[in-house]
Amino acid sequence: MPTANEIYDEAIKIKDAGDLPGAIAKLNEVLAIEPGHTDTHAALAVYYQRLHQPEQAIEHAKKVVELMPDDVFAYTQLSVIYMRCGRILEAEDAKAKAHQLSGHRH
Repeated sequence: MPTANEIYDEAIKIKDAGDLPGAIAKLNEVLAIEPGHTDTHAALAVYYQRLHQPEQAIEHAKKVVELMPDDVFAYTQLSVIYMRCGRILEAEDAKAKAHQLSGHRH
């Protein structure tokens, strides 16, 4: 049986072939095995955003932050996803958190 990481790698190949819905389906297989697989949640956030499904995109970006609360990139990605989904205030909040974690002062 393939591991979560092996299935994730398959999903990336499917995405690279231009099949975002297929990649999403494969990534959901990863989450069935390993619900806390952060790379999968990060990829799903991007893919759902590209498919104009903002609620799902935001849900997965928020999950990355939940799983990695001290990760600057997690908050940066959340900010970008919020921005691309038209949620500017939330984007600014996430950006501020990323700056705070990276040690920048306002």
